[in-house]
Amino acid sequence: MANFRSLLLGLARTRSASLLSNTTSPRNYALSSTNGVSVYSLAEKLLVRVQLFSSAGLPSHVVLEMPALSPTMNQGNIAKWRKKEGDKINVGDVICEIETDKATLEFECLEEGFLARILAPEGSKDVLVGRPIAITVEDPDDIKNIPDDVACGLEAKDEKPTKESAKLTEDKVGISKANFSRISPSAKLLIAQYGLEASSLEASGPRGTLLKGDVLAAIKSGGQSVGAGKPAQEPVPASTSASKPTDTGSSQSTFHSSDTISHEDFPNSQIRKVIAKRLLESKQGIPHLYLSTDVILDPLLAFRKELKEQYNVKVSVNDIVIKAVALALRNVPKANVYWDSEKGEPVLCDSVDISIAVATERGLMTPIVRNADQKSLSAISMEVKELAEKARTGKLKPDQFQGGTFSISNLGMFPVDHFCAIINPPQACILAVGRGNEVVEPVIGIDGIEKPAVVTKMSLKLSADHRVYDGQLASNFLSALTSNFSNIKRLLL
Repeated sequence: MANFRSLLLGLARTRSASLLSNTTSPRNYALSSTNGVSVYSLAEKLLVRVQLFSSAGLPSHVVLEMPALSPTMNQGNIAKWRKKEGDKINVGDVICEIETDKATLEFECLEEGFLARILAPEGSKDVLVGRPIAITVEDPDDIKNIPDDVACGLEAKDEKPTKESAKLTEDKVGISKANFSRISPSAKLLIAQYGLEASSLEASGPRGTLLKGDVLAAIKSGGQSVGAGKPAQEPVPASTSASKPTDTGSSQSTFHSSDTISHEDFPNSQIRKVIAKRLLESKQGIPHLYLSTDVILDPLLAFRKELKEQYNVKVSVNDIVIKAVALALRNVPKANVYWDSEKGEPVLCDSVDISIAVATERGLMTPIVRNADQKSLSAISMEVKELAEKARTGKLKPDQFQGGTFSISNLGMFPVDHFCAIINPPQACILAVGRGNEVVEPVIGIDGIEKPAVVTKMSLKLSADHRVYDGQLASNFLSALTSNFSNIKRLLL
């Protein structure tokens, strides 16, 4: 009966995951929290996939698969196993930590049992979503009946479609038992033209790709006899043949020179891969509108000093910037929007949720201060410190970094005067904050006479989605923001 209940539960979860993946797009997940309701905690549980088996020679067991712990996750790394083989697992126990494309998240098991086999050891990289990572059993006495090589059968079952597709590719090109996994179109054309035996060609491209230079080098070295494989389909003109040695020599020279250069491969984390992809899509697909202004920072610095001396409240310049931006968005609600790519129109957000760029060893993270316009400066300061620490240690929960409505990137702590930031889709705006610099400017004194004075100015650059923001809306927002800096005590209201 227990096995039957587990089977029903597994089928229900698989069904829920299927429905969720068919009806909810990754972009909708990222926006679900903008209305104050986060559905990702539900999605996180529904996307944990299991397979139940009971076959001859093996006891009843459950195969835990790599879960999709974020909307954009298609593979992950096993950062740490919290449970060892043979350990008891209760419902809700964290069995391992998985590095996703967003952060390092804890993987909770939804079944009671015992961890029989770990199929993806600690440190495993790029494990595809849906691939088996562990096996659990209900009875501890069944652990010894799970063979050590049980993973081989599961992996062979997963890899079967790949092998079949690879065979089809080989048949199309006329290649069998080749020493490479992929082939460039130009290399494929040369092999067909010269009738080469592809099985003896060595690939030098990334991930075992056979390049055009590899084929040309083999032809020049004489290691390949023309016509050894399929006959050439088209005769090669004399002029082309005469130019071959020059091209071959150049390709071979380039290949050898790149081979002798000493270098060190820098592995990319899942987070950095996703950041690179999303920023490229943003820059290529979103029409960026840039506006800039300078604000006098002296009232803010004086206000910060007053809070510290009189009320023992310590806040950073960034905390005050967050509050000023949040109030400006509340005063100009049309600026608090995101772009819905499916509908092709902007959507107003009900809450003001500010994403803060935090640099970590894994890459740039953007934890969110939710309802920032309703929080005090001290509450914002405490929350930012807590979120930044979680971001650096990889302990952010999905609802703490997904669904912001506006982003702030502050490089004021570095010697950066001004810069332009790239929009973080589906958001429509990001504010780049530079450092404060002392400059001499004409200032009207209390006597009404204009005199030169030293003031501290800070550069603000707004990057806005031109599909959402026109010049007037962007100017209205910047005007409201600069007003908050000129009358800084309104932030206390």
